[in-house]
Amino acid sequence: MSRALVLFSGGQDSTACLAWALDRYSKVETVGFNYGQRHVVEMECRQNVLGEFKSQFPDWVERLGDDHVLDLSLLGQLSDCALTAEKEIAFADNGLPNTFVPGRNLIFLTYAAALAYRRGIDALVAGMCETDYSGYPDCRDNTMQALQLALNLGMEQHFRIETPLMWLDKAATWRLAEDIGGNKLIALTQEYTHSCYLGDRSVRHDWGYGCGTCPACELRARGYKQFVAQGGSSHD
Repeated sequence: MSRALVLFSGGQDSTACLAWALDRYSKVETVGFNYGQRHVVEMECRQNVLGEFKSQFPDWVERLGDDHVLDLSLLGQLSDCALTAEKEIAFADNGLPNTFVPGRNLIFLTYAAALAYRRGIDALVAGMCETDYSGYPDCRDNTMQALQLALNLGMEQHFRIETPLMWLDKAATWRLAEDIGGNKLIALTQEYTHSCYLGDRSVRHDWGYGCGTCPACELRARGYKQFVAQGGSSHD
């Protein structure tokens, strides 16, 4: 198939998406965004995950191409939310958790499309999901469809925004990783990826590192428990 650009944060979801893309595309590049996130430790984790992919999955080495990191620090300055500032995580007056970064995924995909345009890539792979998520409007399928149309009209291209996790819950995301990469990918996800909103890597749980109480940790922990209960691989 054609080339893909994976929006890769180093978290569980984007790691599953990277494996999904490497299983399907002949060449895969990655892009990460430094936007002043509170859990900036993910920027280090994403490099560790990429390194482990290369060492543990030799069949994918030739497919895994350049990694790009874009500075979007202005987004963090504009956001003033619990994901970019030292605030207690809570629900805002509009009903959304205050971890919502307005415009984040729209901006991420627009910059990714600009990069893909220059690199001759037509598939943008991202981990948005509206099945098991925090209610963010920029994770919805209709948002992705509308953005794909806007990007293609605005750049005279034929980009495809691929969201392989859109209709999966977290247990199914663990299962997808196991189906593609077996026990090795499950263990890699546990040990090297990062999802915790607080950037906490001081405690190792059976599902990986994190504070264990923020919404991202709760989703990941619940999904892993369901995955194991359904017969998935357990390494702890």
